[in-house]
Amino acid sequence: MRYLASHAQLRASLMRWSLFTVPLIVGLGFLSGRLSGSGPDNPWFAALAKPAIFPPPVTFAIVWVALYIAMGVALAMVLSARGAPGRGVAVGIFAAQLLVNLAWSPIFFALHQIMAALVVIVVLVPLVALAAWLLWRVRPMAGALLLPYLAWVCFAALLTFQFWQLNPDAGVSAPAASTVRIAL
Repeated sequence: MRYLASHAQLRASLMRWSLFTVPLIVGLGFLSGRLSGSGPDNPWFAALAKPAIFPPPVTFAIVWVALYIAMGVALAMVLSARGAPGRGVAVGIFAAQLLVNLAWSPIFFALHQIMAALVVIVVLVPLVALAAWLLWRVRPMAGALLLPYLAWVCFAALLTFQFWQLNPDAGVSAPAASTVRIAL
């Protein structure tokens, strides 16, 4: 016997994992954005000076959903590769980069800390690259599915840097929501 599982069994395992990982990752991304008040309707964000390369706001929702779906499929491919060398490390680094990814929106949109968000995304770029490489070693297509994500995170890092340049005091001077000003 040459194979431990048939091609049909491997496809079924990938489908089962995908039915778990895709909604999980899309849901976590949605939850992170929603709880942090991300998007153009955020009053603090709306008041920021925008970089010239800032795309239309709807772009972010479309791109992130597509990227989260691809990330979920990539993770499912690796999770379904039971017994593959490097699988555990690849999943661990994938989870680490996902946690860092999910931290960006609350830091930027809820805490209004552009510089801290820049640090987070600068940490995220090599983590995504490492995750892509490790997933590639387990399943080449899984690593390839992370390459558009890596490109987008690099673009997002540039955007975050430009937001920080254009709004260096944005997180410092914002009054607390509970502050009441009385003019005399």
